[in-house]
Amino acid sequence: MSTLAATSAPPSRRFSGFRILLWTGLAVLIILACAAGYAYLAALSALPQLDGRLQVRGLSAPVAVTRDAHGVPTIEAGTLLDVFFAQGYVTAQDRLWQMDVMRRFASGELSEILGEDTLKVDREQRILGLRAAAKNSLAMASSRDRSFFEAYARGVNAYINAQSAHLPIEFRILMYVPKSWQPEDSIVIANQMVKDLNYHYFEDALDKEKILARLGPELTADLYVNRSWHDRPPTVMREDLDQPKNVGSSDEEDNNDNNDDSEGGDNAVTRHQNPDGGREGPHPETVPVNGSNNWVVSGAHTVTGKPLLANDMHLGHQMPNLWYEAHLRAGNLDVAGVTLPGMPYVVVGHNQRIAWGFTNVGPTVTDVYIENFNAQGSYQTPQGWVQPVHRAEVIHVKGKPDVTVDVQITRHGPVITELVPGETRQLALRWTLYDGLHIPFFDVNAAQNWQDFRHAFSLLDAPGQNVVYADVDGNIGYQATGKVPIRAAGDGSLPVNGADNAHEWTSFIPYDKLPSIYNPSSGIIATANGRITPDGYPYSVSMEWEAPWRTARIYHVLESGRRFSPADMLALQNDIHSEADLFAAERLVYAVDHAAKPSPRARQAADLMRNWDGRMSASSAAPTIAEASIRELRRLLLEPRLGSQPADLKNKPDQEAALNWTTYSWEMRSVWLENLLLHRPKRWLPEKFSNYDELLAAAVEAAVNLPAAAKDLSTWSWGAFNVVEIQHPILGKIPVLKHWTGPGVQQQAGSGYTVKAVSRHHGPSERFTANLANLDQSTLNIVTGQSGNFLSPYYMDQWKAWYEGSTFLLPFTAESVETSKAHRLILQPAQ
Repeated sequence: MSTLAATSAPPSRRFSGFRILLWTGLAVLIILACAAGYAYLAALSALPQLDGRLQVRGLSAPVAVTRDAHGVPTIEAGTLLDVFFAQGYVTAQDRLWQMDVMRRFASGELSEILGEDTLKVDREQRILGLRAAAKNSLAMASSRDRSFFEAYARGVNAYINAQSAHLPIEFRILMYVPKSWQPEDSIVIANQMVKDLNYHYFEDALDKEKILARLGPELTADLYVNRSWHDRPPTVMREDLDQPKNVGSSDEEDNNDNNDDSEGGDNAVTRHQNPDGGREGPHPETVPVNGSNNWVVSGAHTVTGKPLLANDMHLGHQMPNLWYEAHLRAGNLDVAGVTLPGMPYVVVGHNQRIAWGFTNVGPTVTDVYIENFNAQGSYQTPQGWVQPVHRAEVIHVKGKPDVTVDVQITRHGPVITELVPGETRQLALRWTLYDGLHIPFFDVNAAQNWQDFRHAFSLLDAPGQNVVYADVDGNIGYQATGKVPIRAAGDGSLPVNGADNAHEWTSFIPYDKLPSIYNPSSGIIATANGRITPDGYPYSVSMEWEAPWRTARIYHVLESGRRFSPADMLALQNDIHSEADLFAAERLVYAVDHAAKPSPRARQAADLMRNWDGRMSASSAAPTIAEASIRELRRLLLEPRLGSQPADLKNKPDQEAALNWTTYSWEMRSVWLENLLLHRPKRWLPEKFSNYDELLAAAVEAAVNLPAAAKDLSTWSWGAFNVVEIQHPILGKIPVLKHWTGPGVQQQAGSGYTVKAVSRHHGPSERFTANLANLDQSTLNIVTGQSGNFLSPYYMDQWKAWYEGSTFLLPFTAESVETSKAHRLILQPAQ
């Protein structure tokens, strides 16, 4: 008998095994179908009522909610308390779970619903004390403002109570119900926005301290450059853009930088432009892009004869997207734009007379003090040894025992040593947030002119913002905002001794001394997170301005001499020209052309970059080669001095704090590299290279031989390298649902140094243009949609417009709102 015959199973047993597999497969399919059916029915039952009438307890009179074709509500009430109540109710209709998670994230309460995986995040938030700061801010608020927060909270709670049996699907999946909304919840969400925008700079101060200890003051000063001749402070009228200022001395003669670059922009607005100057572009996976753009042009530069104001705030992506569009009407209040879910008011937008938009100033408002503790647990002060205040934070962890965090608070602020990998010193954080946060957006929403506008923003403590202004009378303006400390010494760019008073905050920059301008002769104002202080400005505002490329590009287009339409504003928001990358690419090409024995791949790379127009197009290979070469150039320059990047950081997080060449992460690092390529100082040339062209050629060789490099470099497309990823944090993890719950991973054009500033997880959070000639012709779009329910038609209906660069009208007048009506819901006071 053969071996095969001896080991073969009888036909009946083989058939039985097949039946088991078949029934197992069917069971899995049935389970998946049931899960999908449950998810569908759960999400369907949570869809809000959009038409008809609803009885709502807590209103004093009926409120009309008219939604347009994209689900954007116009909320019309007879009183301010009713309009903010209804704003809370309506926002909760569309975004309740997002609102709950936002307050939990800010407060350090995620582990209660998600388990110990989020414990590290919760510990950080508890140490920083965002909720404690919110309680302080609410106590400081005026009775009027507190009443508005209370009305908003009542509206949210009215919806929670009404929908307790039909909560959004995320609550059911995670098996919890939302707590009642409190007024301080709104402020803790605002505090998280402050953290996102104004908190992280102290981390660069700690990195700078390490690098200074290794390199010394001269090289460190080169690296931590904080100005450029490309800077365009908004209060300075500059006629000749081609004349560099404040470039400084060099070790050698400068290379010829007389570029004649042809731009190749997206459309007629930018296609014929010839930008000025340039420098290096960052690696899309390592440089955060929190940059924003805003600008305003007077009627002298528009086809309508009245101002146009544009704003696109670039922030981290999330699903649902960050902003919620709304239009609020009550008495004299008539304001439309984007709102922050969980917060009353409109944050950016326009009312019947004025429009405004934001970019982040990036002020230095977080200082690190090195505290000296003794064996008894006291810390040293000029008055002697003092015991810190202790705040006990109890974190509830799903399925685990509670975790108690003992937060020590010195005269400067909480001890944050735990938040700094590898740190052993007792570091305390001084932050303007701890002084309390005034939220003046009602006054902003109600402002009728420049004087009202400036007064309203004089009350804004944080986050410090660049605000552009326009009104229906044709005026334009700019105002820097926020509390910025004046120090006895220093600028916050390095940690300082906390035992004495040598670096204490003595006061704040007076509001009337912050940069501001009204009706400039040029008729053009723009900011993009770059330096806003003119030469000779007496105060230190920011230790770390963002690179000047977007600001310079915006001015270059707006100063072209043409007259602009609202469509032109959108085109500029979508501009993908990177002068930074083009500047570097030209020098890389020259270096390869003059190299002794370049490889065939290096020559191909040079050829691909040779005729490149600087546009970061998704289909182009040149941007990928340029970016990879720039990154390799930085490595070749820094690695010999700062060390190699540790391998396998994912599995060895303790090595994160080790000094290495990637420790250097600075908003103006491209200016440092531009300065090197322009001046070619001997002090920076690595010993293994005889000149800078040899170094540049080596960078290209290294880039094209990276493991990720395409075999045929012409197919190494930028879009595949530079993707955007947006997915729902819960539903996106469920295989049956994830195809309907977010855009997922998509290729995109642009980069960190284009006006369309993007990375994998950051990008324009909205695109807004106010047309002061006809407010009904203003435009606004967000990233995905208004709704947080994946079955709603308004969940992702704006994604195509965001991704492809189009937008939508924002109805404003009563006639336009009525014409655009898709749904109308009347909220009636319950008897």
